[in-house]
Amino acid sequence: MGVCGLNYYAFLKRLGKERKRKIVSDWNWDLQFFADEEKTEEATPRKLQEARKKGQIPRSSELSAVVTLLAGFTALNAFSQIILNRLYGYFQFSFSSEMLNTNLDEIALANIMNGTILTVIGVFLPTGLTILAAGIIINYLQSGGIFTLEPLKMKLDRINPLQGFKRMFSPKKLVDLFKALFKLGGVIIIIWSSFKGPVFSLAETYLLNPTFQVAATIWRLMYKIVLRVSLLLMVLAVFDYFYQRYEYRKNLRMTKKEVQDEFKQTEGDPKIKSRIRQKQRQIAMRRMMQEIPKADVVITNPTHLAVALKYEAAKMEAPQVLAKGEGYIAAKIKELAAAHNVPMVENKPLARTIYQTVEIGGFVPPHLYQAVAEVLAFVYKLRQK
Repeated sequence: MGVCGLNYYAFLKRLGKERKRKIVSDWNWDLQFFADEEKTEEATPRKLQEARKKGQIPRSSELSAVVTLLAGFTALNAFSQIILNRLYGYFQFSFSSEMLNTNLDEIALANIMNGTILTVIGVFLPTGLTILAAGIIINYLQSGGIFTLEPLKMKLDRINPLQGFKRMFSPKKLVDLFKALFKLGGVIIIIWSSFKGPVFSLAETYLLNPTFQVAATIWRLMYKIVLRVSLLLMVLAVFDYFYQRYEYRKNLRMTKKEVQDEFKQTEGDPKIKSRIRQKQRQIAMRRMMQEIPKADVVITNPTHLAVALKYEAAKMEAPQVLAKGEGYIAAKIKELAAAHNVPMVENKPLARTIYQTVEIGGFVPPHLYQAVAEVLAFVYKLRQK
């Protein structure tokens, strides 16, 4: 191969490299553009408040279920004697000879229906009210009494197949699966261990006395089962309660950019700024009023302005303004001065000049030394008398 052939081959090779480099540079994507910023920051109070308004609160369904179960069965056990007496009286009356010999006309059927309804209400009403009250109380304690229709609104992401597939394989679903298996396995073990021993004694009791003894034995057995199941579910409910709070906080986490944007919005809100300034004025007003008892004199206008001055020759180069105000504030300054025996001197020009030129905490300027000195000398003479 000649020199020309070698040069042509080298040219093609270099041209291939240049094209490859150009293609790579043209398709050099920034992968960070497709990556979501990681949510590492805890939710701000504002975001927590907004989530609460939307009905997004940490709530454990397991805790609600176990509390209502315990409340219902405790009420059933507490009212068991009353329930048995009512049922016994109802069946005794229903199968009495008087009822069996009664003609079943419309009036008799109506009386029977009324008696049956009243008996059922009397049997189940106390237990039902207890379950209802327990459910309301436990949900109120978890939600803080919040009521909103926001969760009932139609949202498109709920019918999105991709979102549904994502939720199906989320860690929350794995935890729900664990809870379901835990409850199923625990209930089976408790029922099996509870029935394994007493089943023979129950059969023997039925053969000897097939009436109330059997019912009492079955009731005690059911009470033991429900109590054990409730204790098992209580352990699961405590775990679920803390897990729901953790999951709630995790879902509300924010990116650093979101926190910065919220901070800018909050700081830029005129209402919030106005509220902050109002709080600052209130704090400054309280602090100023606390300094009035330390004043040496209060110079008044006499009705519109009041300025409180203090002077300590050993510590201050000039008298200091502890408080000043006009209108209502001036009246409060004079009221506090009178209550703490602080002398008040009327001097309209001096009060107006100090009010307009000296800020609170500032010192009297040199061109007012003479006028202020005359006022302080007058006050000192009053004290010596």
